Amino acid sequence: MEIDYSRYSFKDFENIPNLDIHERANAHKKYVDHLREKGFMNYRLLSTSPCGPEIELAEQGYIKKGKYVSFVSNDYLGFTQHPQVKNAVISSIKKYGTGAGSSPLIGGYFDYHQDLEDKISSFFGRPKGSTLVYTTGYTSNSASLLSLLKKEDIAIVDMAVHASVFEGLSGTTIKRFQHNNLEVLERILASSRKSYRTKMVIIDGVYSQDGDLAKLDEIIEITHKYEGVLMVDDAHGIGVIGKTGRGAMEYFNVLDKVDIITGTFSKTLANIGGYFVAKNPELISYLQIQSRQYAFSAAAMPAIAGVAKAIELIDEEPHWQKCLWENINYYKKGLLAIGLDIGNTGSAIIPVKIGDPEKNSLVGKLLLENGIYTNPIMYPAVSLKDSRIRMSLMATHTKEHLDKALNVFEYVSKKLEIAKHLQTPNFGYEKKKNSL
Repeated sequence: MEIDYSRYSFKDFENIPNLDIHERANAHKKYVDHLREKGFMNYRLLSTSPCGPEIELAEQGYIKKGKYVSFVSNDYLGFTQHPQVKNAVISSIKKYGTGAGSSPLIGGYFDYHQDLEDKISSFFGRPKGSTLVYTTGYTSNSASLLSLLKKEDIAIVDMAVHASVFEGLSGTTIKRFQHNNLEVLERILASSRKSYRTKMVIIDGVYSQDGDLAKLDEIIEITHKYEGVLMVDDAHGIGVIGKTGRGAMEYFNVLDKVDIITGTFSKTLANIGGYFVAKNPELISYLQIQSRQYAFSAAAMPAIAGVAKAIELIDEEPHWQKCLWENINYYKKGLLAIGLDIGNTGSAIIPVKIGDPEKNSLVGKLLLENGIYTNPIMYPAVSLKDSRIRMSLMATHTKEHLDKALNVFEYVSKKLEIAKHLQTPNFGYEKKKNSL
């Protein structure tokens, strides 16, 4: 009997009852092959050029070799290609080599690690000793939370936070609240006040799928009212949001009030790794020993010195943030003019909400066929009927890049009838004659 794979998602293949690991892998491969045959497998595509606003893809199955306008990179300010960042990495590797050689506790802690930690602390207005650097942004959440929260504690979590947060909560009590629903948040805090020793509220500054912001000013007031601790993962806000790029916390003027700040180097800061910044430096001393993924993993490689330079450049070259916002505003205006639903985004993350998963995959396919590389996002990353095309804007996108994408979206919108509303007959971007 032929299987109707349109009813399935990757979630259905995580744990199929009565199938061993090989049988599950075989079932999963058949689903992946189905997606490839339909041209819906816009994942793990092979690139042959640097990360940037335009990228070259290798020929692979239904993918043609060539250049594509890229909206799949979180390199918001384009710092992965900044000469000063590259030179900082090269100089550090020449001096220290390609690796740290051991874990931080037993000989792998170098002055370039300390320099970066001090720069991050200073960037957020915290004293020395307030920052711990992890080798991935994922573990800056998962590893720290595994160490800090136990069965006697409770994590009160916005449902839209990153997967790394939930992975770090396996040893504690969890209560989820609907995205940005402060009434439910307060109710959970009030009922938990005397039942748990630590009550940690965990949110994002900027949410990765909708690109919207947490209601930080209100959330911090509610959290501290009930003697809770607030942790903010602002991975997508740093360098993008706030007058000086300090993220959503700066935008809401609560930078000095947030108890714990986490984030990653893989976005604006143009590298790999993550950070944990504590208002209470004693937490850092605790994690240095008690966080197993930190204590028993090799320390970050010398190339991480590029992050320190990227942090400096946020202040030294603010025009990159200005260019980014000019692109964001221009592109949003064009998408809305076509009649597309971009939700409540207030950041460099711009979703085009489609709804139906099958149609969403088809939109992603048509975009790619016409030179626009995006991420079709579906369940379980978002709810079943909330599929969307997710795009990240960069400061280095040109007006020509954006106009090309808008022209393709107009074509796709007419072909598949994905427009939700039409705000204005003036498209707000330069249409190209005979572009499609």
